Amino acid sequence: QVQLVESGGGLVQTGDSLRLSCVASGRTLSGYVMGWFRQAPGQDREFVASISWGGSTTRYADSAKGRFTVSRDNAKNTVYLQMNRLKLEDTAVYFCAAERGVVLTPKASHWGQGTQVTVSS
Repeated sequence: QVQLVESGGGLVQTGDSLRLSCVASGRTLSGYVMGWFRQAPGQDREFVASISWGGSTTRYADSAKGRFTVSRDNAKNTVYLQMNRLKLEDTAVYFCAAERGVVLTPKASHWGQGTQVTVSS
């Protein structure tokens, strides 16, 4: 009943920026924290960033702090990830996720299909 669809990935160069979008459909995810995980080839999925329903609480992985910004527009049922000063190690499939509560965990109840971000030099 709830579907998450990511978009905005692509092939960019180091130092470039991208903005990922995640649109939720089916119903409004009131009370849900939403955010992003990523998975590079041969690696485990890792947390990137999250934002609470009201937008007042955001969390970032150390690798994302200062470069990435997570935001949401609940009227549009959309969560964004603005990624600046991209690095080679940012290359991964980025997954949108949603979970009831404030803390986003790897066992989130809803996931998108993923969007590929490739950073080259």
